[in-house]
Amino acid sequence: MDAPLSPASPATLPTVAVVGLGTMGTGIAEVLARAGREVIGIDISEAAAKQAVAALEASTARAVRRERLTEDERRDVLARFRTFTDLQAAADADLVIEVAPESYEIKQQIFRELDTVVRPETILATGTNALSVTRLAADSARPERVLGLHFFNPAPAMKLVEVVSSVLTAPTAVAAVTDLAVELGKEPVAVGDRPGFVADGLLFGYLNQAAAMYEAKYASREDIDAAMKLGCGLPMGPLALLDLIGIDTARTVLEAMYTESRDRLHAPAPVLKQLSEAGLTGRKSGRGFYTYTEPGSSEVVRDALTPLTGEVVADARTIRSVGVAGSGTMASGIAEVFAKAGYDVVLAARSEEKAEKAKSRIGKSLSRSVDKGRMTAEAAAQTLDRITAAGSYDAFSDVDLALEAVAEDLEIKQQLFATFDKVCKPGAVLATTTSSLPVVACARATSRPQDVIGMHFFNPAPAMKLVEVVRTVLTGDDVHATVREVCAKIRKHPVDCGDRAGFIVNALLFPYLNNAIKMVQEHYATLDDIDAAMKLGGGYPMGPFELLDVVGLDVSLAIEKVLHREFRDPGLAPAPLLEHLVAAGCLGRKTGRGFREYARR
Repeated sequence: MDAPLSPASPATLPTVAVVGLGTMGTGIAEVLARAGREVIGIDISEAAAKQAVAALEASTARAVRRERLTEDERRDVLARFRTFTDLQAAADADLVIEVAPESYEIKQQIFRELDTVVRPETILATGTNALSVTRLAADSARPERVLGLHFFNPAPAMKLVEVVSSVLTAPTAVAAVTDLAVELGKEPVAVGDRPGFVADGLLFGYLNQAAAMYEAKYASREDIDAAMKLGCGLPMGPLALLDLIGIDTARTVLEAMYTESRDRLHAPAPVLKQLSEAGLTGRKSGRGFYTYTEPGSSEVVRDALTPLTGEVVADARTIRSVGVAGSGTMASGIAEVFAKAGYDVVLAARSEEKAEKAKSRIGKSLSRSVDKGRMTAEAAAQTLDRITAAGSYDAFSDVDLALEAVAEDLEIKQQLFATFDKVCKPGAVLATTTSSLPVVACARATSRPQDVIGMHFFNPAPAMKLVEVVRTVLTGDDVHATVREVCAKIRKHPVDCGDRAGFIVNALLFPYLNNAIKMVQEHYATLDDIDAAMKLGGGYPMGPFELLDVVGLDVSLAIEKVLHREFRDPGLAPAPLLEHLVAAGCLGRKTGRGFREYARR
């Protein structure tokens, strides 16, 4: 993505100095130069300065090849970028942006020296994402001109810029920098001064929980990353993202967040300290959670922790027919998935009418697929013919896999498993699609707990690729092998996890959503700014409040309560604002009002 060219109107802050020409500083310099600013690049390392020039030459050459710049425009951009190794070069700057290492000592030294160099009206911005802007401002001779300007990596592509005010910052300085961000083609979000600000404040808590989950050997690094990519539509898994950010950087940010919040969710997972101190800081060192071909490479190579492909732990049972219990959206979606894969499916509900209605829903879904050219009318008809609607669970007497997708109520599920135990033949695999209840409690409702396993599909089941395969301490190896094999046949991606609240996805997703609610509750940022920050700064397909309203606030609160009850961590206690909205009947899109209001259909 290319930054816009010079605007026609007079430029805000025409001359900008960038102190620190690492990856981020070089990216910011490119954005500024391509937007018509005179850019003074400063780094104590002459090699870093030369590398920054070479990087700008290479990126603008690519833009010319892609016809996004002409040769004349490229020449102008390169002419606007000059590099120096002395802070004295910032004397004529209207704005100085420091992007030095995350150290108070280094940044304070830069700000003290800049005080003696720049004009009184020059704005001083720090690019920190972890340190206190207020503390840096307080050490400056002109604290009212100091603020935070947090770009996201890679700066030329990422739209979000967080503009961070301290209690000392003059509104005129904030306005000038905000106008600059807009002229650069960015989307500025105004935030107050606290570690992590909005995007990183939410992101790093989530990354930390993923690191702790991996450290506890609850799930493999590959399964954690796949679960969050496939279950939430994220561009990268959390452990791969930690490797990209730098494990040492993440540890620094989390230390700063924990110092302020004292929230255990921000206390860096010990594995981050261990990896950092061993020099295994991620991509930049060639090894972190994963191993890379060389330092700086993005190519992952096999190491001692890489799972073997095609490894068979136990003989799988033969599955030819599947029973799906339930009549809701999830039940009909799962039945459709199995029927499409060639399985004979019995779709059973508490009445023939409910079962037929669920089958009719599948028919409509298949018709939409035909209309969109995803399958032929003949294939759709064959798929629907494989599904038998039944008004009694007695119809499961001959199925090889019985799978429930009924209400998320433990008592109801236990009663259903007791019924499965009576009607299903010996050797049938019994599965629950629960997203938050203990699978072992369903297993104990039967006389054959070794046959019970969790298969947590995601909504909508026909579209979502992920299935969390949940083993209890009683689940047989052959049952686990069977379900893994079935997932492959229905073209789903299975991830293994143990039987604890939230499994992988919800255990990582809902604390992040809860923390977003707390930000609004504490008047730190608005719904719109938080949603924009996570979409633009984190690459999330939806902002947290958009997602909460889609999921349903009542469902979200129930999952939060389960997580809090399981882990007993005060940081997981549901935000009071969420509880108040649920009590008021504001449950999200389904009621027309949640965190936002929606037009009723």
